[in-house]
Amino acid sequence: MEKFFSFKDPVLGRKLLQKLEQDLEAPLRFMEVCGTHTVALFQSGLRSLLPEGLEHLSGPGCPVCVTSSGEMALCLELAQKDDVIVATFGDMLRVPGPDGLNLKEAKALGARVEVCYAPFDALAVARRHPEARVVFLGVGFETTAPAVAATIQQAEALQLYNFSVLSFHKLVPPALRHLLSTGKTAVDGFLLPGHVSTVIGVRPYAFLADEFQLPAVISGFDPLDMLMGLAMMVRQRREHRAAVENQYARAVKKQGNRKALNVMEEVFTVQDAEWRGLGRIPQSGFGLSDRYAVFDALNIFGLQARHMPEPKGCACGQVLQGLIRPDACPLFQKQCTPAHPVGPCMVSTEGSCAAYFQYQLCPGQS
Repeated sequence: MEKFFSFKDPVLGRKLLQKLEQDLEAPLRFMEVCGTHTVALFQSGLRSLLPEGLEHLSGPGCPVCVTSSGEMALCLELAQKDDVIVATFGDMLRVPGPDGLNLKEAKALGARVEVCYAPFDALAVARRHPEARVVFLGVGFETTAPAVAATIQQAEALQLYNFSVLSFHKLVPPALRHLLSTGKTAVDGFLLPGHVSTVIGVRPYAFLADEFQLPAVISGFDPLDMLMGLAMMVRQRREHRAAVENQYARAVKKQGNRKALNVMEEVFTVQDAEWRGLGRIPQSGFGLSDRYAVFDALNIFGLQARHMPEPKGCACGQVLQGLIRPDACPLFQKQCTPAHPVGPCMVSTEGSCAAYFQYQLCPGQS
């Protein structure tokens, strides 16, 4: 406890834990929908301090993890073209494709792959290599999409037509609707993603309360933020009501970030998207609008997304739906480790399997 609260208000922390224990009238299963929350729950020690009866599930909150096998196949197909440089965030390098090959291994075999720390870095690659066609892998949720959209606008302004984007951006609210509509995932409330919500605001989650009568709280990432968010969710259950509440008001506005939304609306168009483990979800992804089709790698290279099977034995799809815990996967800590990942949930630092591997609780705890 002293270590846990050494950088926070210990009095408030203990009061929130006591409040959770007092208000928890029946077992409650909550799902956090952000990879940063997943890691923070483990890293802070908060998960081990939650009262008995408050069960935690990880959802489809890691953008690398929900990138489908078919999408990875397209990334690797591009990487194998002689005149193409694939520009990508580093956490995509080790995601296995359908045949087990990843971008890091493809680079070792001669593919031209550049790691970028921001989408604008890919423009610098395109300027340095006018002879090549530079493709940036647009992977992420509503958090990263505005920066990628702004990068495409900048490419147009600079007339960098050797630059393009392979857009696999995903939208969080449609995925949550899909999860609940299937009836497979049983949850009593959602801890909603703070980063995504800074962009889209509060309103897009209204259906959780209005249609599914589930409490939901947008939360920050500090331990006290998450404790307060859980306390708000438990209070809703105790009062027999359902609402979307905003604990992270210091960063999240009800209407979201209008500038970010505007640039996304100009550059992207909403379309169906394939999610690992969840399948094809209507209107859950971003493709490039007609105005920016000249920067659309799918059109430029004549690529077509296709469904590909998951790696044999990999249970990432079930983990992402909250159907099983990572340590219930038969490959966990055996064939599948951070050093030798079989599925993407063990690759990304935000993946729930990687979090379980690094921060898992002592045997006997849940």
